Amino acid sequence: MKRKTAYTLVLIIFILSFFITPVGYWSKVWLTQLFATSPEIDDEGNREKLPHYDWRLKDANWDYFNFEESKDKVVFIHFWASWHLPSSSELSDIQELYTAYNNQVDFYVVTNEERSPVEEFMKDNKFTFPITYRIVGEPSPFEIPDPSGTYIIDKSGEIVVKSFKAKDWNNDKITNLLDDLVTQ
Repeated sequence: MKRKTAYTLVLIIFILSFFITPVGYWSKVWLTQLFATSPEIDDEGNREKLPHYDWRLKDANWDYFNFEESKDKVVFIHFWASWHLPSSSELSDIQELYTAYNNQVDFYVVTNEERSPVEEFMKDNKFTFPITYRIVGEPSPFEIPDPSGTYIIDKSGEIVVKSFKAKDWNNDKITNLLDDLVTQ
């Protein structure tokens, strides 16, 4: 009886560790990454085109700028929040893409959070991609998804990838797509 009680207690502690310790957080991140699939690329005939590029945002210094700067460029946009585990789990893949393509693709990692938790999160995780702050209520050229939403837009303004779930972004399918888009 005592042995069964000890096993039960160990099992309860193990399960609780997933909810109240950093081990649980990183285990959930790892599991999310493990089960993430590659995003679907829209067929050329079925792609939506951005109606405009007029979208006011704030950069990491909290200065206003306009998305219009990315017209005629390949764009990768990811919506995330530091508190949202699935969107945060994608950021290591996005960091690798940013490292490989930052001179060829405009990256927008967009949040509507305040600066201090975002800056702390970026520092703790050693991410170097630029953060973009969304101005809540500001009209945008496409649907603003909940965190984990991502768009890849080609130079002509067509949405090539639209995903609203956590995905595996650093894979051959996406790197081949980005290679093709930047050479068009």
